[in-house]
Formats: sequence, structure tokens, C-alpha cells
Amino acid sequence: MARGLQKESSAMNFLYTFRRTFALLLLLGSFVALRAQTPSAEPAKAKLFVEKLTLTDAIQRALAKNYAIKRSSFDVSIARARVMEQLGIFDPKLTGTYGYSNSVNPHLIDASTLPPVRPLASEARNETYSLGLGGLLPWGLNYSVNASSANARDSQGLTARPFDNFSSFAGVTGRQPLLRDFGFGATTAQIRIAMTGRNTSEWQFRQSVIDNVTRVIFAYYDLAFAQAQLRSALGSRDLTAKLVDENTKRFQVGSMSEFDVTSARARLASREDGILQARQFISDSQNALKALISDDRTTRLLDWQIEIELPSIPPVALVNPSADFLEALKKRPDYQQALLNVKSNGINNRYQRNQLLPRVDLVGSYGYNGYDTDASVSRRMVRDKDYHAYSYGLQVTVPISSTAERGRSRIAKFQLLQAETDLQGLEQEIVVRVGNAAGRIETAYKRVAATRAARELGQRTLEAEIKRLRTSDGNTFYVLQQQEILTGLEISADAAVNDYQKALAEYDRQLGVTLERLNLSIDVPK
Repeated sequence: MARGLQKESSAMNFLYTFRRTFALLLLLGSFVALRAQTPSAEPAKAKLFVEKLTLTDAIQRALAKNYAIKRSSFDVSIARARVMEQLGIFDPKLTGTYGYSNSVNPHLIDASTLPPVRPLASEARNETYSLGLGGLLPWGLNYSVNASSANARDSQGLTARPFDNFSSFAGVTGRQPLLRDFGFGATTAQIRIAMTGRNTSEWQFRQSVIDNVTRVIFAYYDLAFAQAQLRSALGSRDLTAKLVDENTKRFQVGSMSEFDVTSARARLASREDGILQARQFISDSQNALKALISDDRTTRLLDWQIEIELPSIPPVALVNPSADFLEALKKRPDYQQALLNVKSNGINNRYQRNQLLPRVDLVGSYGYNGYDTDASVSRRMVRDKDYHAYSYGLQVTVPISSTAERGRSRIAKFQLLQAETDLQGLEQEIVVRVGNAAGRIETAYKRVAATRAARELGQRTLEAEIKRLRTSDGNTFYVLQQQEILTGLEISADAAVNDYQKALAEYDRQLGVTLERLNLSIDVPK
């Protein structure tokens, strides 16, 4: 009986287990099928592509694709278009007109007749044609060459036959200012100001190219420095990992305490943080460089990995700020812009002084008339120059107060003084900036030598501490401390090299000779 119950219980347990297993398999199969139908929520990793890039390659790409340089090139085109706009004041204008009028005029009642009668109304029809060519000449003369024809048709009564009266004229008219707006200076003032603006925009474009090329150089060297930091961080980790292995072996043989092993492992874990930060610094530096040398606006820009050539340390640069200051005045785009600003304000100042003068204009005309009931006869009279007509005179306009003109003249005067002051201040600023840039070159080069020596001494000190540790005269703490000191000395040495290379590029920028130093030629946009 008991054996039967035991068999029945075993059968029930087997059935329960089977059902539970089957349910789990069914659930698992449904889950697998669902996963097969549902797209993966994890995005596919982008495929990275690596490209080696020299500093020269980076600069050439920036000249072709940098957005700041492209934007500055449009300023040149805009300034040239403004010159064209101002030159348009001398474009002659062709003007043609046509007019027609009709007027019916009643007459008064004639009281002398019995009964009094109102005469028939008269009708006047006028039709005019004219064609003229006029414009402005550079010395201020406004001219016009005109030909006109008019027909005045008169008739007594609406039903009477009208008769024609053709009058024709051909000639020239002119107005020449003698004081205000007289001469080339006043007439072409706005053109010369626009031309000065065009030259300014070309120097601005050159400044934009120099600034962005310098930024590319800085970004390239910063990326090299970031890679050097990563190498230092990896080297420090490897040294610490080696120390952990050695300490572990000594601990296993009983020649070192567990504390030395634990402290070394703790420092090894902290080294990983430095590596992560160094990798992020490389990523940021790469993105900064890519933004300067690429016009890609998609996320492919982030998948582009740059391998750069490790720049060699240039030899010591001998600079002379006193002599180079004169070179900077010739080559710096901002100084040339300041000179052009003084020139532009000088033109405007002279023009506004001219506008204070009273207006005295010499006016005149000369031509030939024709008049007949036949249109062809009237025009032939003009062609044959049978009847001439001329006039001349003087028109004087004297403002009572000239308040607006005097205000504009004072503004132009102070703007000129302001531009001259800006020029003087810029000269002083250039002296200081060139001197500072020269000082940074000297300091950075000395730092290169000093940090190199410090790094070599740090390496020797670390090796000595490791030897002491191996002979049981030292301890792990001093070795780890010296490793950190050596890493800092390596970073300082790499930073000094980076600062020296950037100081050379900055000095060229302060002199305005960056393009000449790199043998670069730029095409000014048209």
C-alpha cells in the first residue's frame, strides 16, 4: 500500500515538473520569436575611418573648407559690389515721354447780336513726344540732350476741321555747380569711400585667413599634446602594473607586506582615470581640429579619426621686436585697415566741409526750334538749324542756418580725429603684442630645456627608488609617488614643447607674416 502511494506521488511529481518545464520552454520560445521580430534597440556602431594628416594638409583643407574663411570672402564681394553701386551715379539715363490732352472751351455770349448768340466752343488737342539722354559727369555737371515734338490742334466748334501747329526742339541743357558739389572731390567722394571699403575688406579677408590658419596650427599642436598626455598616462599605468606584479611576488614569498600590494593596486586603479581623461582630451582636440578643416555637417564628422605626424621641435628662434615692429606695420592687416579707415574719414570730412558752401549753379541751354503746320517741315527746320535758341544764367541758394550741414561736418571732423586716435592706439598695441609674443618664445624655449632636464632627473630618481625597493631599503609609497612626479614632469615637458611651437605661430601672426612664412598664397574673391 505504501509502495503504491509512493509510486503515485512520484508520478504526480514527474507530471508537475514536466508541465512546468514545458511552460518555461514555451515562454522562452515566444520570447526568442519576439526578439527576432523586434528590431534591436541598440544603435549600430558607426564605422570609424582613420586618416593621417600633416600640418600642411590641415592648413590646405582649412583654406578650402573653413566656414569662417568662406564667410569673410563674401565681404570682399559685397564691398566690390558697393563700388559698382556708387559708380552707377555716372550711368546716363534715357528718358522718353508721350502725352495727350483734349480741352473743349466755351465762349461768352455775344450781346451785339439779336438775339444774343453764344459762339461755337473751341477745342484744343495737344500731343507731345520727347526723348532725352541725361546724366552726371565726374566734375559735377548735370547734362541732358533732348529732342521733343508737340502738336497743338485748334478748331472753332466741335464739328469744325482742326488745324495743326507742330513745334519741334532739339538741344542740350546743363547745370554746373560752382561751389557746393563742384569738382571731382565732391562728386566722387562716395565712390572713393566705397573703394576704400573694398580695400579694407580685402585686408579683412587676409586677417581672417591668418587667424584661422593660426587656429589650425594651435589645434594641431594641441592634438599632439593630447596624444602625448595619453602616452604618459599609459606609461604610468604600465609602470604601476609592473610594480603590482613585483609586489605580489614578494608578498607570496613573504618579503613584502600585504599593505604594499594593496596600495599599489589602489594606485593602479586610479591610473585608469587619467587614461580616460586623456582619451577624452584627444577626442575634444580632434573635434576642434576637424571643425576648422572640414565643411562636413553630418555625424560622419565624429567618425573621422585623425592621425597626425609628431611635430619636431624647431630650433631656437632669434627674434628682434624692435626691427620686427616696422615689419608688422607693413604686413598686419588690422593696421592697414586702420590706415584705410583714416583715409575714408578724411574723404568724408572734406566732402562734408564742401556741403557747408552755398549752392551757386551755372545753368544754360542751347538748341534749335522748328514750327509749322506740317510735321516734316517743323523737324526739317531743326535739322537745318534755321532757328536757334539759347539761355544761360546763375542760380544762387544760400541756406539761412545750415544746421544739418554743420552738424554733419562736425561729426565727420570728430570721426576723423577718432580714426587717427585709433591708429595711434593700435601702434602702441602692436608694440606691446610683438614684445609679449617675442618674450613668450624665449620663455617657452627655456622651459623646453628646463623640463627636459627635470624629466630626465625624474626618470633617474624613479629608477633609484625601484632599486631601493628591490633591495628592501625603500618602500612602495615612495615609488608610487615618484611615478606620479615623473608623469607630471613628462606632461610639463610636452606642454613646454607645445607652447614653444604655438608661440612661434603667434609671433608670425602678430607680425602679419603667417602666410609668407608658410609659403601660402591666397586668391582674393571677386
